[in-house]
Amino acid sequence: MKKVILSLIGAALCGASMSAQEVKPFKEGDRAVFLGNSITDGGHYHSYIWLYYMTRFPNMPVTILNGGIGGDTAYDENKRLDNDIFSKNPTVLMVTFGMNDSGYFEYNGDNAKEFGEQKYQESIKNFQNMEKRFKELPNTRVVMVGTSPYDEGAQIEGNNFHGKNATIKRIIEYQMNSAKQNGWEHIDLNEPMMELNRQGQAKNPAFTLCGSDRIHPDNDGHMVMAYLFLKAQGMAGKCVADVDINAKNLSVVREENCKISNLRKAGKEIKFDYLAEALPYPMDTIARGWGQKRAQALAKESVPFMDEMNRERLVVTGLSGKYKLLIDGEEIGVWSAKDLANGINLAEISLTPQYQQALAVMNLNEHRWEIERKFRDFAWCQHGFFQQQGLLNANNREAIKVMDANVDKNGWLKAKRELYVDMMHEPVREAMQGEMDLLVDKIYEINKPVTRHFTLRKM
Repeated sequence: MKKVILSLIGAALCGASMSAQEVKPFKEGDRAVFLGNSITDGGHYHSYIWLYYMTRFPNMPVTILNGGIGGDTAYDENKRLDNDIFSKNPTVLMVTFGMNDSGYFEYNGDNAKEFGEQKYQESIKNFQNMEKRFKELPNTRVVMVGTSPYDEGAQIEGNNFHGKNATIKRIIEYQMNSAKQNGWEHIDLNEPMMELNRQGQAKNPAFTLCGSDRIHPDNDGHMVMAYLFLKAQGMAGKCVADVDINAKNLSVVREENCKISNLRKAGKEIKFDYLAEALPYPMDTIARGWGQKRAQALAKESVPFMDEMNRERLVVTGLSGKYKLLIDGEEIGVWSAKDLANGINLAEISLTPQYQQALAVMNLNEHRWEIERKFRDFAWCQHGFFQQQGLLNANNREAIKVMDANVDKNGWLKAKRELYVDMMHEPVREAMQGEMDLLVDKIYEINKPVTRHFTLRKM
């Protein structure tokens, strides 16, 4: 088995903060809504953030909701605030726009500079209308989130609009200034992700975190977005657990975010009981979502998430030779005394029972995400089509009639017709919402760490 050794970078005590806090952490009972476009709508970053809270703070329930709709600009987002966003009763509202606001094909025309200025001015005007509404929110924290970048630097085929990301960055600058003026929190994802893209492209010119179309991040890109957001919340340096045992004199040197008990020696074995206060964060190895090709776990190649935010560190000193580690009677691996003295990161080992427990949480969260995505497609029907027809929330025969008169002219509408015909019925939506609620209830039932029994057996 491949040895998993904790790097020296991650060897600092897990309570040490490694980044300035820009966004307050969510607290128990928070309803955090991410308002955005297709990157939010069809993406995973908000779900990955919730998975972190589900596993790291198992006794602190929060709710994180997808408020994205594909194709939206600040103008479109403003139109659906009351019906779609404020109706979710957010205590924290993340606000992202700019990708669609900045335009596309015209950057390759003769008047690219003028076009970029025009789109910038339009976006700011539309945002200012939203800004007025946000100022009226009495019980909601507002967080301005600068959008992920449009990657012009990747050497990939097609869809390259030179100058687009410069317009996006101007929009983000205005957004960040608005946050400062209004006392809101803020985080820019654009420049950090572009820097990571540049680093990756120095090794592989085709590398990008922004997807094959330069716009929509794949699962690894979404995990990078989640990492940056969590880092802004001050989560860097917070460990799953940190254990240091001196086997020579049978003493517990450190037990951070966990409790060690019943430490004893039995022949050639060192035994102890371990109760952590968190579960390791499970990294998905499957590329999930329509058109996605890269798994969440590939984000580890771009950001130090494991070292900074996913350390379940076990150090055992005072040993000699090689030792087999068993947890709850299951063999986990074999390490030398030197490896154990340096420390191993159990969060990197999917065989541990605590990681398997976390995987169940992850899979339940993915089922929830799939259902929530259907609600976002239904929201697109309402706000991307019916609102313009004066039929917002009509959900009747007249709505179907108008839809059918337009499906041949609108491919997106045609693709969503079957879903709309199903979800237009309130009992169907209630049942689907009930299923999501059951999934979340089950997550917060099974995400509680339990006492694990460790055995180090000398080979």
